[in-house]
Amino acid sequence: MHIKNFLTFIREQGVVGLAVGFILGGAVSKMVSSLVENIINPLVGLALGKVNLVDKVLTIGTASLKWGAVISTLIDFVIIAAVVYFGVKALGLEKLDKKKE
Repeated sequence: MHIKNFLTFIREQGVVGLAVGFILGGAVSKMVSSLVENIINPLVGLALGKVNLVDKVLTIGTASLKWGAVISTLIDFVIIAAVVYFGVKALGLEKLDKKKE
């Protein structure tokens, strides 16, 4: 009886979806970072005139604003979010969570 209540709790609280997102996000993080660093950033750099995006810095007084690194991290995030979204959809995992009535 406790197992049934536990499984109901897991499904109603969306824990399965959270776990899937966490695991998939962690699993693809290094791969996506490498893709962005080694493929996408150089292509963006070519579009900007053969510059390394990560090295782009705006200096104001003594402060250095590393806007290129922020853009690179944003690209990482968008790709990881897309991989997790499409992975969950493709595997039909969104159906595991039971909606509260």
